[in-house]
Amino acid sequence: MTPPASEDVWQREARHVLAALVRRYGDRAACEDAVQEALIEAARQWPARGIPEQPRGWLLRVASRRLIDSRRQDAARLQREQRSAVADRVDEQQGTDTDTNASVEQHDASLDLLTLCCHPALSPESQVMLTLRAVIGLTTKQIAAVYLVPPATVGQRISRAKATIDAHQRQFPAPETPGERLPALLQVLYLTYTVGHNLPLGPELLDATVTTEAIRLARLLHAAFPDEPETAGVLALMLLTEARRVARTTPTGDLVRLAEQDRSRWDQEAITEGIGLIERALPRGPVGAYQLQAAIAAVHAEAPAWEQTDWPQIAELYAMLARVAPSPTVTLNYAVAIGETAGPQAALHLLAPLLDDPRLRRNHRLQAVRAALLESAGQIAAARDAYQAASTLCASIPEQRFLNRQITRLRH
Repeated sequence: MTPPASEDVWQREARHVLAALVRRYGDRAACEDAVQEALIEAARQWPARGIPEQPRGWLLRVASRRLIDSRRQDAARLQREQRSAVADRVDEQQGTDTDTNASVEQHDASLDLLTLCCHPALSPESQVMLTLRAVIGLTTKQIAAVYLVPPATVGQRISRAKATIDAHQRQFPAPETPGERLPALLQVLYLTYTVGHNLPLGPELLDATVTTEAIRLARLLHAAFPDEPETAGVLALMLLTEARRVARTTPTGDLVRLAEQDRSRWDQEAITEGIGLIERALPRGPVGAYQLQAAIAAVHAEAPAWEQTDWPQIAELYAMLARVAPSPTVTLNYAVAIGETAGPQAALHLLAPLLDDPRLRRNHRLQAVRAALLESAGQIAAARDAYQAASTLCASIPEQRFLNRQITRLRH
């Protein structure tokens, strides 16, 4: 029989352990299960070994391990079931032996897996977040940087998405119509490429592995939906952006601004393909956000130098984009174009409302753009302060080094 002292300790400490787990992991039901498993383990060990000197810490460590193990098992099971669903679907549609043409089936299955993860019971935003986390493998902090929200918010949304999938017994039915999940797939691929192209954290500016995979999947999506202009738009946007990759950093990894890049290093083959895609897509209409962004990238790609960029056309395209898909990021980029066409004061006026937008409160790019505009307007002290604010918020080391160089430059 368990000594009464052990029972007293359990009753006293269990609620504290549960509270600590909920604060750390957020999933109350899973945390309660983990605490119960820790108490069972204590009942097995403590009578023989004695009560630990710090029973709360002991219970917390055991419960945390149980919770983490459970989550890993859930993730592994989800991946197995997804792979199984893809394999079943391929067998049903093609009636072929899964051992034949293995490389082709693997190639096709990657896009199927993304499609299956965009569960119809989830909101579009939850579909994207879950796919970025479960399939692409981004951390909640990386996803939070994409969405401009706190990491805790992303964690909660992903937990709710998983709970919804649990309620549906992790079934991922095939879409009834080809376009049913296309918007989510486009957004997943676009955000995946964006994260790889401009890493929000760490010592590197970009991750070519992520961008290359996003482009590969975008090619598959365009091949699957060749008549959808937005699939061409997202692929063109990626290609035109990727064409500048090698010129974006110095050999030591420092950031090189678009205005200062050596355009002879741009990938002309990717530019030609991207421009061809967007030129064929735009006349088919309707014109969507990805086509407009690709068109903007094409204007930059066609300019032989920064000074020869067709800024009025870029400003007009951003104005259209602001009507089709308004967002703080669009406004931020639109302000850059306005700064080139109408001057820095007009651009600063456009940026002013964003200073009170909670979605940009932790975004260093707002302050970085504002700093450049303030400097162009001759407000050197204010520009230096804005660069300092951007550097404080920035978590990318290459970008932070660039911002710090601007601060140093303006001090002399």
